[in-house]
Amino acid sequence: MTVAIYHNPRCGKSRATLSLLREHGVAPTVIEYLKTPPDAATLRVLLHRLGMTPRDLMRTKESRAVGLDDPALDDDALIAGMVAHPIVIERPIVVAGDRARLGRPPEAVLEIL
Repeated sequence: MTVAIYHNPRCGKSRATLSLLREHGVAPTVIEYLKTPPDAATLRVLLHRLGMTPRDLMRTKESRAVGLDDPALDDDALIAGMVAHPIVIERPIVVAGDRARLGRPPEAVLEIL
């Protein structure tokens, strides 16, 4: 099974999740999503696999800083904002096959391995 992690090396939770995966013998594909942001189609797939809405996957402080905290914004606008400002995407996201989990806490990702 192919495993990938949407990773921010400056984030403690992201680093802990990556370490946990490696401790369990998983060598994931590491996607530094701030350098290589997901496009809108990829975000839609991730959201579906996570069972989350765009707003659920957005970091509150960062969303406010870039003006994406307006409750009137629809999902399309939020996804466009996430593509334009990937810093607002909550991290880390681990994808294993057709399943995905947010690594908060890091141990949450183990259920999809």
